[in-house]
Amino acid sequence: MSENQSAEISNQKTSRLFALDALRGLIIVFMALDHANYFVAQKHSPGEYWGGAFPVYDDSLAFITRLLTHLSAPGFFFLMGAGMLLFAVSRRKQGWSEWAIIRHFWIRGAVLVALQFLIVNRAWELSPGGWDISIYVGVLFALGGTMILGSLFLKLRPAWLLGLSAVLFVGTELLVPNSSAWGPANLANPLDLLNPLLIRPGSMPALGLWSNYPILPWLELVTFGMAFGHWVASDSKQAFRRALQLGGIFLAAFVVIRFLDGFGNIRPRAGNTWIDFLNVVKYPPSMTFTLLTMGINLAVLWLFARAHDVWQQFLRPLAVFGQAPLFFYVLHLFLYAGLGYLLTPNGTSVPVMYPYWLLGLLILFPVTLWYDLFKRRQPANSILRFF
Repeated sequence: MSENQSAEISNQKTSRLFALDALRGLIIVFMALDHANYFVAQKHSPGEYWGGAFPVYDDSLAFITRLLTHLSAPGFFFLMGAGMLLFAVSRRKQGWSEWAIIRHFWIRGAVLVALQFLIVNRAWELSPGGWDISIYVGVLFALGGTMILGSLFLKLRPAWLLGLSAVLFVGTELLVPNSSAWGPANLANPLDLLNPLLIRPGSMPALGLWSNYPILPWLELVTFGMAFGHWVASDSKQAFRRALQLGGIFLAAFVVIRFLDGFGNIRPRAGNTWIDFLNVVKYPPSMTFTLLTMGINLAVLWLFARAHDVWQQFLRPLAVFGQAPLFFYVLHLFLYAGLGYLLTPNGTSVPVMYPYWLLGLLILFPVTLWYDLFKRRQPANSILRFF
C-alpha cells in the first residue's frame, strides 16, 4: 500500500470518527442543559411517562429547552451501538476472538450498571426538594444492559439487525398498556419486578424503586446503531448519505403518525398547539419520540460528516466532550448539583439558568480534554478507557 493510500484511509477514519464524536458531544451538551434545568433552575418537567400526569408547558422557552434535550438519550444508545460494531471490527483485525469481544462488552456493561447504583445515584440524592428513592434505574443501567444484550448480535448482518430493530420498535410499543393502568408494581407478582427493569418505567414502592430506563425499549436504538456501524465500516461516505435519507424518512413518518394520533404515540395529543404536537412520550420511548429525535440526530450527523477544515476546528470542542462521554456524564451531575445547591438553592428562571449551564461547560471542558488525553496513554485493555 502506498503512503498516499495509507494517508487517505487514515483521513477517512479520522473524518468518520469525528462526525460520530461531534454528534455525541452535541447531545452531551444538550444533556447538560437538561440537568442544569433540573438542579439549577428547578424547572424540569415531571417526565413524559406512558401514564400519570403529562407535562404541560405554558412557556415556549421551557418547552424548547426540554425538546432539545430529548435528542440526548436516543443519540447515546444509537452511537453506542455504532461504536460497539466499529470496536468489534477493529479488534477482529487485531486478532481478538469473538468471545474476547463479547466478554469486553459484558465487563463494560457491568461497569455501567455498577456506576448507576454506586456513584450516579448519589448525585440524584442531591436533588432539589430531596430524594426518597432507594433504587433508581437510570440511563446508565439501560446503556449497560443493552450493551450486554447487544454484544450477542455483533455477528448479525445489517439486514438482520434492521429487522430486529423493527421488531423491537413495534413490539415494545405493543407491550405498553393503556395509561389508565398507571400505578405502582406489585412485589407479590415476580413478573411485575421485570416490568420496570425490562419493559416499562414505573415504581415499586415496596423496594423503594423507580425506573425511567428499562432495557428492552432502548435496545432497538443499539441494534440500529450497530447496523449503521456496519455501513460506516464498509463505506463511510455512503453511510452518512444514508443517514440524511433515513433522517428525512423518520421525520416524515413522525409527522404522519403524530397527525393520525393513534398507534405509535402511546398517549394522544393533549391539545392542538405546536407544543402539543411535539410533546411526545419518552418513558418508554414512543415510536413518535424515536422517529422525531433520531430523524434530527441523523440529519445532524450528516452535517457533521460534511464538515472540513475550519468547520471541524469550530466543532472540535464538541468532539472533545464526545471522546470522554462517561467521564463527563458522572462529573457533570455532581457539578450542576453543586452549582444549584450553592448558588441557586431556591431555583431560578429558565433564561437565568442558561449562563449557569454555559459556566458548567466551561469548567468541564479542560477537565474532559485532560482526561481524554490521559486515557489515550493507557493500555488498550485498561478499564480507564471505558470512560
